[in-house]
Amino acid sequence: MATQLSEAKSQTELVISWEGLPKDFKLEDEPVENTGQPLLAGALRESLEISGFIQPQMLIASNFGLCATVNGQFIAKAPDWVYVQSVNQVVDNRKSYIPNLEGDIPAIAIEFLSDTEGGEYSVKRAYPPGKWFFYEQILQIPIYIIFEPDGGLLEYYQLENKRYELKQPDENGRHWIDIMGLFLGTWQGTKEARTGYWLRWWNQGGNLLPWAVEQIEQERQRAEQERQRAEQERQQKERLIAYLQSQGIDPNNLPPFE
Repeated sequence: MATQLSEAKSQTELVISWEGLPKDFKLEDEPVENTGQPLLAGALRESLEISGFIQPQMLIASNFGLCATVNGQFIAKAPDWVYVQSVNQVVDNRKSYIPNLEGDIPAIAIEFLSDTEGGEYSVKRAYPPGKWFFYEQILQIPIYIIFEPDGGLLEYYQLENKRYELKQPDENGRHWIDIMGLFLGTWQGTKEARTGYWLRWWNQGGNLLPWAVEQIEQERQRAEQERQRAEQERQQKERLIAYLQSQGIDPNNLPPFE
């Protein structure tokens, strides 16, 4: 009886360790499932970069391996977008990341649903485990987001008592992410010839963090407003000079204003 209990316990326990990549391990070369996913992931990073949010110690990436060793078996999952607040060493062109060994546990993992079944909801425990189980039980990522781009459905899960709990957005349809000091929500429009739903960031004041093309347009509008203001001042000055001259006053001989 004691042996049976011991065997049952060993089947439910997870022995997790954080080890370097095995020499013979090969990460997937092309984990992207469709052409829209890189655009969605890139847009999320772009606005953070333009706003000056990204710091050297942060790791923001897409479609590269998050790794762990579970019960002696090496596992790697490639989220569509991931945010790590601090890494131990800044490395160019990372292909994988091992939490705890190389820095913080990821704070956020995002998956974009596609037409194919990618296992975003999979709680499969047996090797290789499902993504949901891997993020929730093994890595214990505090925030897991599943986004369905076609319909714009955003599911925001937060780790509570070692289980993901679905959270409702605020009155603006956004979620406050305390570790980033930003809101995350959906936005509908066009970027890079893709029209549809996007994930976007808003600051604490409710201002949308712009993409590059939007910031350029904002700068163009500010320049145009400044040009119009200068033109209005010029016209007002000309009207004043014309009025003074009509009254027989030479504007060049006016006493200095004190």
